[in-house]
Amino acid sequence: MGINNPPRLELRHASKSFGRVRALGDGSLALWPGEVHALLGENGAGKSTLVKLLAGVYQPDSGELLVDGRARRFANPAEARDAGLAVIYQEPTLFADLSIAENIYMGRQPRDRLGRIRYDEMNREVDTLLQSLGVNLRAERLVRGLSIADQQVVEIAKALSLNANVLIMDEPTAALSLTEVERLFAIVRSLRERNAAILFITHRLDEVFALTQRLTIMRDGLKVFDAMTADMTIDSIVSKMVGRDLDTFYPKADVAPGEVRLSVRGLTRDGVFKNVSFEVRAGEIVALAGLVGAGRSEVARAIFGIDPVDAGEVRIADKPLQLGRPQAAVRAGLALVPEDRRAQGLALELSIARNASMTVLGRLVKHGLISSRSENTLAADWGRRLRLKASDLDAPVGTLSGGNQQKVVLGKWLATGPKVLIIDEPTRGIDVGAKAEVYRTLAELVREGMAVLMISSELPEVLGMADRILVMHEGRISADIARADANEERVMSAALGASPSTLGKAA
Repeated sequence: MGINNPPRLELRHASKSFGRVRALGDGSLALWPGEVHALLGENGAGKSTLVKLLAGVYQPDSGELLVDGRARRFANPAEARDAGLAVIYQEPTLFADLSIAENIYMGRQPRDRLGRIRYDEMNREVDTLLQSLGVNLRAERLVRGLSIADQQVVEIAKALSLNANVLIMDEPTAALSLTEVERLFAIVRSLRERNAAILFITHRLDEVFALTQRLTIMRDGLKVFDAMTADMTIDSIVSKMVGRDLDTFYPKADVAPGEVRLSVRGLTRDGVFKNVSFEVRAGEIVALAGLVGAGRSEVARAIFGIDPVDAGEVRIADKPLQLGRPQAAVRAGLALVPEDRRAQGLALELSIARNASMTVLGRLVKHGLISSRSENTLAADWGRRLRLKASDLDAPVGTLSGGNQQKVVLGKWLATGPKVLIIDEPTRGIDVGAKAEVYRTLAELVREGMAVLMISSELPEVLGMADRILVMHEGRISADIARADANEERVMSAALGASPSTLGKAA
């Protein structure tokens, strides 16, 4: 970083209100050339508003924005783009039926004297740009069918073609596999070497330490702290973000395992997973780990009866479960919190109360009608237990933050009184404060004797919360690792297919 030079981008004491709601009270941030800077905070901390001020989507009510030491005020995103700022969102917005090159040069294609697009020149320039990023993509390929990771690369290439020297990346890894994340990190590091200033917004604290040099923490619309990343720890970051000390981020309950609550034997679905066998006991959290595509979520869906199986047996509390029937699974005491809460766990347009009570509506019917009072009472009870932040239970659940939506899904299934809880990616896309509360809830559940099967792609989460770790590789369980023997290297080796004999007891 050129400390004697001005920051590439600096925001000083910016504020923004919408009516009576103050979204940003004191937004301050400085980005230097050649650094990756993390912007952290819980949902509602003001991060999105700050980013939209930088991108020209909003204009500040007060405060000052400087680019290379010069005061600027962007009236619209085009002015921000012309000043060298580009935003890479979690979900890229590209034209699926156009080529990569056409997307990158949309509205500014090179033309000859007759106004015809010079496709050969455009494709050559884009191929050169993609090669400089170290990716195996061709300019003429259609965007349709590209993975989210490849679409993000196209967005980055577009920014570079516009000579952007400030890149803002908003939760870019949320939908990526481990391999795709590593590739994105390599690209970000190459951009840093080109002297770009990069603002990296993430809820994954391991990414902060792997990639960034400095960090800024926001809370309640205010900048509350900034520091060099190397001077921080996970505990100190979490404490600054939530405004209180957390005894432990992963409050693992020390519970002696009880009787077997979930028994899976020889579960097979041809072409997806084969001969999957394991047990989960009362008071135990068993993590199902592995790379994306290893078959973890598919096993969970098959146990719950959503997907068919070709062979195998599932028992709940030593009673055989009728496979292929989710209703039978619920009656037997099984609950499944799915990976995609918005698409699979919630009816976004319905109220918070209706979503929270959806699994037990039959209990709330009086004289053939659903009792709104009972519905709201149930939702309020679970809301208190899970520390749900919602002012109006009649509001659409889609208006809640990601962390609070996850609490509604969790409460909906806990209302059924399950013996076994399967929870798939319990903290994906939620802020660190909400993560701590989900972990606290899981710890309380196992203290009460519930059996929990947790599927997670976040290794720190797996290592922090699980009593045992079952690692899947290409549809099979490649290792069963006890908590005392678990570390990142051991889990990753098993996920990549290393010999089970070197890792722990094979399942």
